Order: sequence, then structure tokens, then C-alpha cells
Amino acid sequence: MHREPLLVAILGPTGSGKTALSLSIAETFQGEIVNCDSVALYRDFAIGTAKPTPEEQARARHHLLDEVDPSGYTTAGEYARKARAVLQEIRERGRARNKGSQYLHRILFRLDHVIAERIHANDVPKLIRAIEVCLAARQPMSQQWEQGRERLSGFKILRIGLDPLRAELYKRINARVRAMFDAGLVEETRELLGRYGESAYPLASIGYRQVLQLLRNEGTPDEALRAVQQAHRNYAKRQMTWFRREANVSWIAGFGDQPETQQEALMLIRSSL
Repeated sequence: MHREPLLVAILGPTGSGKTALSLSIAETFQGEIVNCDSVALYRDFAIGTAKPTPEEQARARHHLLDEVDPSGYTTAGEYARKARAVLQEIRERGRARNKGSQYLHRILFRLDHVIAERIHANDVPKLIRAIEVCLAARQPMSQQWEQGRERLSGFKILRIGLDPLRAELYKRINARVRAMFDAGLVEETRELLGRYGESAYPLASIGYRQVLQLLRNEGTPDEALRAVQQAHRNYAKRQMTWFRREANVSWIAGFGDQPETQQEALMLIRSSL
């Protein structure tokens, strides 16, 4: 029997260093990173989302970044389905296959003929993924789709939460937002507005929304800067209230880019393997 692979979920407010910690973990354990930021799913929105830079993305394989066209829209359910598929694909990659694809297709047909008819007989990753979903849930995959939610299975989950001091977090948020403006957030927003129009979903997110007001001549650059800083601080506060409701979180009192925080997180992971 195969041991369940470890899935590390990193929680924390905006500006707490989740990207830095995820890169440290991925590089140490040869892992891969699956994005959970709803705005980072959209292409072309980079500065205002604090999306990992090309250099950061080169350090570890990333998934579900730049997936959605800004003129379109995606739901939480669609994201969840994509994320589960990515996780299962990562899980299966590199696993030895002792049986041929035709054998797997016959197995799936017995478990769920509806799904088997939708998957090509030579598509081994999808066949394995569908078989595992059926076996784990003890019901056909097609029935799970009809129910609207598929429980994530096949992983041992470790939740690591970042909990830096509030005053220090707010200082970082203020500095981070100022760096966004210095890096060209206003120019990026103007370009995206011209390309996709105000109806583009990500333009309603924190940062872009306040800059749009500036571009409409509703306030000064300094007022826009302060408005974005305040919005991010408020968002961080709401995030921590939400995350505190999560069960079984191993909280670390620090930022994700601090060596001591990274070492504590690596120790938690090693003890869970």
C-alpha cells in the first residue's frame, strides 16, 4: 500500500510571507505549489496581486496561476475542481504503473461507466484519478459531480498558519503597498482598464479598485495609496478572524520569510512525514 502524500496548506493574512514560506518548503522537499489566491488565477494581473515573480516561479513548479482570462469569470466551485485535479495529477506523477491503460479503463468502466465513456482509454493519469475518486468515496465519480462537491481524499493534510504580531504585519502591509505603487500599480491598472474595461472581475479587487477611483480623478495619488493600505490592513484583520475558526492549524508566530519561521515549519513537516 502507498502512504498518503503530505499536503501542506499555508494559511495567513496578506503580507505574512506565505509565498516565501511555500518556496522554502517546496525547495526543501522537492514539492510543487498550488495557488489559492482567487485574483492570481487571472492573467495579466501581477503587481496588485503580489503574484510570485518569474524568478520565484522558476524555483518551484507552480499551478493555477494565470489560468483565467480577465474578461471571463470563475467560481469557487470551478477553482475547487481544478485544484483537486492538479493535486491528484501531482500525486500520480512518477508513480510506477504495473497495468496497461486498457486494463485501467476496464476497471473504471465497472466502477463508473458514465465517466469511463468520457475518458480516452489511453489517458492513464485521468483513468487512475477517476478510479481513486470512486474507490475513496465508495460511489461513482459521476454521482459525486451531481452532488456538486467532491471531498478531497488521498492526502494527509498539514495546516500551517502564520501569525505575526499585528503591529509588525501592518508595517509590512504599508511598505508592501508603497512598493506596489513604486513598481507601477497605477500604470498596470490603466493598461488593464484599457485592455479589458471596467467589467473585468479582478479590477474590483483590493488595490485595483482604489486605483480605478484615482484614474477617475476621485482623489489624489497619496489618498489612493493610503486607501489601498487601509483596505489591505482591514482585509488582513478579516482573514485572521476567519482563519482562527479553522481546526487543527499549527500556528507559527512569525513571518514566512524569517529563517526561524521556516525552520519551525520544516520541523512540523518532517514530523508529519
